[in-house]
Amino acid sequence: MNTIPIKAWSLDDRPREKLLAKGKAVLTDAELLAIVIGSGNREESALALSKRILGSVNNNIQELSKLSIGQLTKFKGIGAVKAISIVSSLELGRRRHFEQQEVKPVIKSSSDVFTILQPLLNELQHEEFWVLYLNNSNRVVAKEQLSKGGLTATMVDVRLLFKKALELFAVAIIVAHNHPSGKLKPSNSDLLLTQKIKDSGALLEIKLLDHLIITQKDYFSFADQSLL
Repeated sequence: MNTIPIKAWSLDDRPREKLLAKGKAVLTDAELLAIVIGSGNREESALALSKRILGSVNNNIQELSKLSIGQLTKFKGIGAVKAISIVSSLELGRRRHFEQQEVKPVIKSSSDVFTILQPLLNELQHEEFWVLYLNNSNRVVAKEQLSKGGLTATMVDVRLLFKKALELFAVAIIVAHNHPSGKLKPSNSDLLLTQKIKDSGALLEIKLLDHLIITQKDYFSFADQSLL
């Protein structure tokens, strides 16, 4: 199949050359994506193809990162190899963001918890339940995915939660899970689980400070809503 390589474009349309001449910061999202895929198809350049791919997700990179290999290969000119390159590049970006949070922070508010966990949960199409373990200075000593579930629920073993807390000598915990539906309202099972964790922690003198429900752009805090 004939493709249009970057070297054949006009100078103004060459993202690689533009990056070398002016730096990465001046490139648009489409230009960066064009560098990743390298070439387009018979009808369009890599840049035009990249604009079309981004346009399909309203130019939202977070939404782009949710596309599967199969969904990406539906675009003419994107085979499995290019799709894998796109997914890999986006995953590197996600991990870079995650590494920036690796310094153990002090939790001062529910927004601090959201900052730590939102990058891990916002793109998921299934529910996951996470725990932050804190010392007596409210500093996070560890974070852990406790369980992974389906589209609307995840099972939580409270015994495993507190086993880890005891191993870490944690004096407090904060729990969180995501709602892929985007709805922030806690379910009855969310309320019951929160109370169960709170009561179990009280017996061990490990305080439950908060429970967050996290969506792509927002969160619900049990503590902020006086539900603890």
